[in-house]
Amino acid sequence: MVLTHYTKNHGEEAREGEKLSHESKELLLSLPKEKGWRTPYLYKYQGFWCQPMEIQATVSFQKHFLACDTDVVLATIPKSGTTWLKALAFAIVNRKRFPISNNHPLLSYNPHDLVPFFEYKLYANEQLPDLSNLPQPRLFGTHVPFASLANPINKSSSRVVYLCRNPFDTFVSSWHYTNKIIPKTQAPMPIEEAFEMYCKGIVGFGPFWDHMLGYWKESIERPHKVLFLKYEDMKEDVSFHLKKLADFLGFPFSLEEERAGCVEKIAKLCCFENLKELEVNKAGKSIKNFENKNLFRKAEVGDWVNYLSPRMAEQLSKVMEEKLGGSGLSFKVLP
Repeated sequence: MVLTHYTKNHGEEAREGEKLSHESKELLLSLPKEKGWRTPYLYKYQGFWCQPMEIQATVSFQKHFLACDTDVVLATIPKSGTTWLKALAFAIVNRKRFPISNNHPLLSYNPHDLVPFFEYKLYANEQLPDLSNLPQPRLFGTHVPFASLANPINKSSSRVVYLCRNPFDTFVSSWHYTNKIIPKTQAPMPIEEAFEMYCKGIVGFGPFWDHMLGYWKESIERPHKVLFLKYEDMKEDVSFHLKKLADFLGFPFSLEEERAGCVEKIAKLCCFENLKELEVNKAGKSIKNFENKNLFRKAEVGDWVNYLSPRMAEQLSKVMEEKLGGSGLSFKVLP
């Protein structure tokens, strides 16, 4: 089994290597690396652990992206409610153009198709997209940390929305997702191994604490620029946070819209249960070659208790206290 894992993993490394430019290969040689979750290695680029293709796309984004003042960037660490945030933001800013109806785009398209990732779609595979003709406000998604995002974005009045989730549930969701998308011939990643790597910060776009704190500090220093949201708070009161999101994006709900139930209609359209059951989200591939159906699992707060032992819970609690203590950032980890 170990040999199978080794062989397939390195086969994937060879395939990914073929897509990398000479400059990217040279860059990787200069970066620290650790064993990856899905790919053979993660490389530390600008302080964060990333896969080779993500690094190449991020470098291209940093060189070529020209921000507009009306742009909206939706940022998350993986498995923190990215699909939900994209659906909500798209429905909010486009509600005049696309009123809630039986032919709303979210009923026919996966949210990742409507709000493309910088690193997985727009700048992937050395593409240089022409984004000048996209309708405004342009909506983009990213897992890139704020420090790597800042230079292109800070040159404009564009807005950033960051959604994060408690690290316990984020870890469990990441582990499940990784084991769903690896080739069937590859051995599943044991939860204990993944957990130890996670606690060391070795996970896609980790360390998770630095990713969160980058956006957290920016939201405190420039609240007009960065809105910081927590998954657990949104689950608890989606209508309140929908209105907060709309206000920040510059598309506040009018009294007439609120009386007509517009907020509730958007919340229902974008809810996990509705999105999961749509045919477009049961089939197709919107992020690289990963099936859409794997994007939807449980969306519950506190599901981690079914997977982490008391020892693991204590270990992660200590990591959070050490890394996040004193920042003012805390999480609700149980319903």
